[in-house]
Amino acid sequence: MQRIRKAIILGVCAVLVPSVAASSAIGRIASDTVPGGWNPGTGVSGTGRASGVLECVPYARQLSGIHIYGDAHTWWSQAKGRYARGHMPRVGAVMAVEPHNNSRLGHVATVSRIVDSRTILLSHANWSYRGQIERNVTALDVSPGNDWSEVRIWYGPNRNLGTTHWPVAGFIYNARPGTLRDLGPDLGGNRLAQISAPTKAGTKRQQRRRDPIGEIIAGTY
Repeated sequence: MQRIRKAIILGVCAVLVPSVAASSAIGRIASDTVPGGWNPGTGVSGTGRASGVLECVPYARQLSGIHIYGDAHTWWSQAKGRYARGHMPRVGAVMAVEPHNNSRLGHVATVSRIVDSRTILLSHANWSYRGQIERNVTALDVSPGNDWSEVRIWYGPNRNLGTTHWPVAGFIYNARPGTLRDLGPDLGGNRLAQISAPTKAGTKRQQRRRDPIGEIIAGTY
């Protein structure tokens, strides 16, 4: 009987150790202490090749606290009934990018900052560089209706926004369904516009300046 109990305990430990090790590895990546270091000039940090290639899903799960597993393209449907969802970016929310072109599995990225009504910063993994983390990189809403259904995302090798218009299913919030007001596409855009609205004193100066975001959307950058 004692031998059976010992075998069971050893079996449980064998299951738990890889899980703890994986969690610790992701924790080191999130805290900038991973092998490969952190380059503030590029917003990219290494993953540590000995630990394998870091995918977007575990990194988004670590940053957001949203406990969804499986391929990125399944996150939006899996979140239904489990987490609040919407079409307005919020800090800490996960942006669910749908499969498109050569991306068959989709992509997930965590919103780290709201810049203005059409610009946010993302922190994500396995995008510009295989298995690497990018922090606070730009994503631009290029949807005709300003509803965040299409975005252009910073692409490191070009040191500019990528040209692809990526389809976005929406944003997953770390909250229970029904606990956040359902902000539709139009209301979401208006809310962000209000947050980033210029003061009266700066309005005339800004009107005299060119519109770089408009130029980006128009493809002149």
